[in-house]
Amino acid sequence: MGTISLEHSDRLYWLGRYTERFFTTIKALGRQFDKMIGTAHSYTDYLDCFGLPDTYMDNKDFIRSLLFDENNAHSAAYSLERAYDNGIVLREEISTDSLSFLQMAKDTLTKAGQSDNVRLALLPLEDIIYSFWGSINEHIYDDEIRNIIYIGKTLERLDLYIRMKYPFGIVEKEFIRLMKNLNRVPKGTPYRYSTKYLSDLVEILGTEEDYKRESDKAIDSLGHLFETTEVFA
Repeated sequence: MGTISLEHSDRLYWLGRYTERFFTTIKALGRQFDKMIGTAHSYTDYLDCFGLPDTYMDNKDFIRSLLFDENNAHSAAYSLERAYDNGIVLREEISTDSLSFLQMAKDTLTKAGQSDNVRLALLPLEDIIYSFWGSINEHIYDDEIRNIIYIGKTLERLDLYIRMKYPFGIVEKEFIRLMKNLNRVPKGTPYRYSTKYLSDLVEILGTEEDYKRESDKAIDSLGHLFETTEVFA
């Protein structure tokens, strides 16, 4: 198939990033529920991972904002809305079926925000997002389209895992996955990664010692790996 435009490449990339950001944020906040039982302001370790100030009144305010506030750029709701916005434009590329799973996730998140048992109401979201990725694989036949989405997905997961200080073994596996996705992109695509920043990542993530010592540099290199316009971010 013909090479897709740079604009659509950006949208595919950010569709992958924002969908994964939503998914990983939901899972991370789910773990916060246990930490917050009987402890005031027990979420500061989460905020520290992202360099965010504590502007929340209490645990409930933190959870409500990070889950449901579309005006909070660090919330699950914000990421899901941005993923859906890109998905609408890319309906022909990803299929209406795939887009419907993002709509289903939006509906489920809205209902969870109105529920007396938020944690229980959030449980279906993991399966919905897994279904979205399954639908992507089922309906996309263009390798370039699929791989740009998956590059965004794996890059975002790697970024979040590093920020949240995941063990080196898990981070290393995600980096290997990202490298495989980068190698699968057709040579003719205009959407290319920076070899300089990729070389930096290879060096930093080569050993556990380097990973622990230079995690901030790894995050910076990931941020520059694709110098996208970020118009759709």
